[in-house]
Amino acid sequence: MLPRSLRMRLLVFLLAAIVLAGAVQGALAYRGALDEADALFDYHMQQTALALRSGLPVDAQGLGPGLDPEDENHEFIVQVWTNEGLRIFESAVGAALPQIAVLGFANVQARGGTYRVFSMQTRSQVIQVAQNMAARRDMARSLALRTLAPLAIMAPLLVLAVWWGVSRSLAPVERVRRQLAQRQADDLSPVSDAQLPDEVQPLVSELNLLFERVQRAFDAQEHFVADAAHELRSPLAALRLQLQGLQRAGDDAARAVAIERLSAGIDRATRLVEQLLTLARQEASTATNEPVDLHAVAQLALADVAPAAQARSMDVGLLHSDAANVPVTVRGDAEALRMLARNLLDNAIKYTPPGGRVDLQVRREGDAAVLTVEDSGPGIAPEHRERVMQRFVRETSEGAPGSGLGLAIVQAIAQGHGATVQLSASPRLGGLLVTVRFG
Repeated sequence: MLPRSLRMRLLVFLLAAIVLAGAVQGALAYRGALDEADALFDYHMQQTALALRSGLPVDAQGLGPGLDPEDENHEFIVQVWTNEGLRIFESAVGAALPQIAVLGFANVQARGGTYRVFSMQTRSQVIQVAQNMAARRDMARSLALRTLAPLAIMAPLLVLAVWWGVSRSLAPVERVRRQLAQRQADDLSPVSDAQLPDEVQPLVSELNLLFERVQRAFDAQEHFVADAAHELRSPLAALRLQLQGLQRAGDDAARAVAIERLSAGIDRATRLVEQLLTLARQEASTATNEPVDLHAVAQLALADVAPAAQARSMDVGLLHSDAANVPVTVRGDAEALRMLARNLLDNAIKYTPPGGRVDLQVRREGDAAVLTVEDSGPGIAPEHRERVMQRFVRETSEGAPGSGLGLAIVQAIAQGHGATVQLSASPRLGGLLVTVRFG
């Protein structure tokens, strides 16, 4: 099994590659040396046979007097035969190499080994020169070992160089590990990716993105707790006063008024809590990346606000453009975009006088998708338009209900989808024009 350490894995693979490369080099060196030895010795055997072409007398003897048979060389043998098959010379007594009819080079088995034999025929004789192949193999092995000797000597230095290179390459990874180990639990600042290898840098980048998302979630939680503590104090105090009023009611008429006020206060507190939760969820979440049809989103949002519009006798509808049949698609979260459109319509309905008009339009401008909501209400002064995008800020007509979170929710959803929100005056209806541009 491979070690779990990346450093050890790299060392194992690199050292295995070095050993394998050395083995392959040794095999190739041995094969090359053997081929060179074959060519060289074949040439020498051929030249030896050519030197004997002048021929020998028929009564020639291969073993001179006084030569010790133990000193004879059986690795290199020369034999001469007459054309009638009579052996008239041999360089070693008892060599007993077979007489072969094949002229030229051939390999034969003799004396318990393999001999390379070169045969040449002259006008009166056949000359054979033979060599034991073991001698060639020994020479090739010796040459291969001499070739590998420098590599064997350099192997320890190569191992140290590999160790140093791997350790230096992994030093930035160790630096990141030390940074993370020394951090406090609440430290979500980005990790430095300087000098990181290309294979590790995407991992650190994704880790920084995760820290950013966690930090955003923590910030949203802190904002929610702070907003809830700040904004729920007044509604809860009002509910307590309304409950006391109900307890002190002296007759049925006063009790009915107190109950109605208490019910309205509960509705406002419930709406405030819902908007706080929605805002916290939108600020902490990341929009999904699915294709969403803005026309379908607009129709669903209009259906959601239809009862409130009817109660105020208002004309609320989808304004069709010249390119109404062209699909307008963005990538994101369909439910979040529906909430964005619904909040814009809710604000327009609340702050436009009864009997007024609110128009919702979806269109495409070049590569950008645009959603607009405009009304015939009082609008918002230019100096206040940036401020109303903040939490709990209201620039409304007298008596209009609200907590000042609608546009903050719209802004959070738009930012999550990479969109921008712009407030301006409606040149057509005279009220407020809200433009949400995607892309």
